[in-house]
Amino acid sequence: MLGENEYTMNNLFAQLGLDSSDEAIEEFINNNQLAKEEKLTDAHVWNDKQRMFLQEEWKQDAAWVEVIDELNVRLHPTA
Repeated sequence: MLGENEYTMNNLFAQLGLDSSDEAIEEFINNNQLAKEEKLTDAHVWNDKQRMFLQEEWKQDAAWVEVIDELNVRLHPTA
């Protein structure tokens, strides 16, 4: 539908003000793996504005939550 947002990983990175190309996203994920116990929103890679966006979207179970969850999974090493 016209005007509807697409909630994709590329658009999430753009929303966060980061390079949203596929290559940049893969590089970001590969270079910023988190410890198993580290929360996504506690990661050192976010500025205050980015962190607030992620926290609010997660807390409100808002439109971006599925993509944020995917990012969370991809930033944590497999157990």
